[in-house]
Amino acid sequence: MGSYKKDKHRPSPLPESSNSNKDEMGSYNYKMFNLFNRKFKITEAEPPKDVKQLFSKFSNGGSHMTADQLRRFLVLHQDELDCTLADAQKIVEEVINRRHHLTRYSRHSLNLDDFFHFLLYDDLNGPITSQVHNDMTAPLAQYFIYTGHNSYLTGNQLSSDCSEVPIVKALQRGVRVIELDLWPGSAKDEILVLHGRTLTTPVPLIKCLKSIRDYAFASSPYPVIITLEDHLTPELQAKVAEFPSPESLKHRIIISTKPPKEYLESSGIKRKGPLSPGGRNSSEEDDEASGIPCHTAELEADDRSDSDQDDVDLTDCDNKSGQLGAPAYKRLITIHAGKPKGCLKDALKVAADKVRRLSLSEQELEKAAATNGTDVVRFTQNNILRIYPKGTRITSSNYKPLVGWMHGAQMIAFNMQGYGKSLWLMHGMFRANGGCGYLKKPDFLLEKGPNNEVFDPKTKLPVTKTLNVKVYLGDGWRLDFSHTHFDSYSPPDFYTKVYIVGVPADAAKRKTKIIEDNWSPAWNEEFTFPLTVPELALLRVEVQEYDMSDKDDFGGQTCLPVLDLRPGIRSVPLHDKKGEKLKNVRLLMGFQFV
Repeated sequence: MGSYKKDKHRPSPLPESSNSNKDEMGSYNYKMFNLFNRKFKITEAEPPKDVKQLFSKFSNGGSHMTADQLRRFLVLHQDELDCTLADAQKIVEEVINRRHHLTRYSRHSLNLDDFFHFLLYDDLNGPITSQVHNDMTAPLAQYFIYTGHNSYLTGNQLSSDCSEVPIVKALQRGVRVIELDLWPGSAKDEILVLHGRTLTTPVPLIKCLKSIRDYAFASSPYPVIITLEDHLTPELQAKVAEFPSPESLKHRIIISTKPPKEYLESSGIKRKGPLSPGGRNSSEEDDEASGIPCHTAELEADDRSDSDQDDVDLTDCDNKSGQLGAPAYKRLITIHAGKPKGCLKDALKVAADKVRRLSLSEQELEKAAATNGTDVVRFTQNNILRIYPKGTRITSSNYKPLVGWMHGAQMIAFNMQGYGKSLWLMHGMFRANGGCGYLKKPDFLLEKGPNNEVFDPKTKLPVTKTLNVKVYLGDGWRLDFSHTHFDSYSPPDFYTKVYIVGVPADAAKRKTKIIEDNWSPAWNEEFTFPLTVPELALLRVEVQEYDMSDKDDFGGQTCLPVLDLRPGIRSVPLHDKKGEKLKNVRLLMGFQFV
């Protein structure tokens, strides 16, 4: 084990084939205290016992596997029931082309190493379904929707730049809800996007809209929803109506905000106290701390924003002139975000003839879940509920999304420019359904009983499915990182942590043993996870490198939706802390449902 740990001023990851201290014998040299060298032989990943047995079984004990034999393996063991002989032939040709480029025309079958490498190619043998498979014809309220918060910010909530770049990145990742805060500029007719009453530098609205136009459907053909936090005068609202509308943009772009008339009616709310360092009213913070859910001001989320809580005083705007720009502006709005009146329970009442969008902070959701959980579920069956981060998350951190999903909230608004494990969960959830940004909610969140009863998230449910996970091995770190990235004196000591994140009853954590001094660790360990609500379960995987004297080093992570997992032996690519896919690092894992 590498007990002499680590130079924290490490080089950046190196591109493939640039490992600088590998000798001609295929070994790495590590210098000890600048006095002498330690040499470690590089070991290549080898097929696990299970892979060897499967190859022997489906090749009928032969040394090569034909395309038809591969098809049988894919159908019978990998549960790819629709796989055809032509599909298998294409895989054989692709694997041979990658591994035997010079002799590819004389090869027509796979040997054991070819078969093993096929299993490690995540583009050919990935862990989840890559196609859209949910029913996409139901009303919008029946879907979880990939939702951004303050989508224009490049960093923290108080002083970072505003830009169209994070909007583009979010759309390319599959985010379907983009939030823009609109404010008047210093010049006539100038409309800016910025986080109001902070030091964030603005970006022109037109830049953001053009980016949305150009990238809205880069990763998904399904609708993009723009939520507007509107702080404009009526004249500038009319100006917004001149910008690209849903009708002039490709596919469908939906505007969600408060209509002008309702917005003007809400403008009588006065600031109750000075802004706190988080950009929120001191009185609002006091009310949140009191734990009283019946607080009207907290619910007026769509016209006031710092983390959707800035209020704006438009009492100097003439109401008559306000109606001049209203009709054209109002026609752009497809999802109306009305201002709820009264207490939280009243705000959650379902109107038979009206569908609307309600926004709650993460704290308000927690209060509602504790006191009115079934009311939240009932509301979300036909209306849209948006949850947003609390105002004190000035570093653009995020909250736990599962509470919202358990209660049917469609829009869990996240700071996509942020960081951390909560964001990994969001990435993982929306890898489901082909990564299209829309997930059909589980039936139990949509159903009503004979007495109009709905799902109670507090109810303890029986186990309905068990997931078996086997962690075979890992590979690719030596291609993506320098040989001293993890340890200055020896190869890394990797181990893998496997989590189930979901409803509280399903939460679990397992860990493999540590494999010492090895760039291609083989664990061959199996774990079992009983699940009561597999529809909301996420499999989170994280690789760490053990450090005897300091914090363990991060070696990659991923998060996968459990019900989209493909049975069999799969290649699982890992990502960095920001959620970007590492070029070569992956695990070989097995998944089986019982």
